[in-house]
Amino acid sequence: MSSCSKRCKLGFVKFAQTIFKLITGTLSKDKIEDELEMTMVCHRPEGLEQLEAQTNFTKRELQVLYRGFKNECPSGAVNEETFKQIYAQFFPHGDASMYAHYLFHAFDTTQTGSVKFEDFVTALSILLRGTVHEKLRWTFNLYDINKDGYINKEEMMDIVKAIYDMMGKYTYPVLKEDTPRQHVDVFFQKMDKNKDGIVTLDEFLESCQEDDNIMRSLQLFQNVM
Repeated sequence: MSSCSKRCKLGFVKFAQTIFKLITGTLSKDKIEDELEMTMVCHRPEGLEQLEAQTNFTKRELQVLYRGFKNECPSGAVNEETFKQIYAQFFPHGDASMYAHYLFHAFDTTQTGSVKFEDFVTALSILLRGTVHEKLRWTFNLYDINKDGYINKEEMMDIVKAIYDMMGKYTYPVLKEDTPRQHVDVFFQKMDKNKDGIVTLDEFLESCQEDDNIMRSLQLFQNVM
């Protein structure tokens, strides 16, 4: 592995910590100013105003995210291996590789094999500050692994199992081996309104918004984002 590649992977973990602060609400206005000072560069990122208009981030927040992204990954793009490195750091007691794989491909909307800053921050804006409807649409896209516009039980099982694998065997209380399958069976039965074996976007949105239990369960995804 090249020294540049190592620097990108290790540095991007630090960048992920800034994102984590945004997720948890611990990146205060003063902290944004501090981090902006530490990462300030002479040039302004192109398209910043456009991203500010397209996302729910302020210009200051976009600057922090942009400088972290570019300083740690000068190529301007992140590959799947880097995503796996990030999640391995945050979830050392589990196997995060499959969840990182699915999440990466949800971010990689153009299916180019890399995630650019614009792709990343647009998705992040939805997940952190989007409306309930926007978040659910994005989550549907994550579960729709083959991107055919529908979710089948196998796809839902793959995602749920990946989340449980990432959380690891040290959860409390300890989860039984068949827990993911049981949860998927319950979810799918509720979501598949017409019992045709697939869940459409409309069925997904309706089911999630009318069932508090499903909404709470989906928060597990938000918490591990």
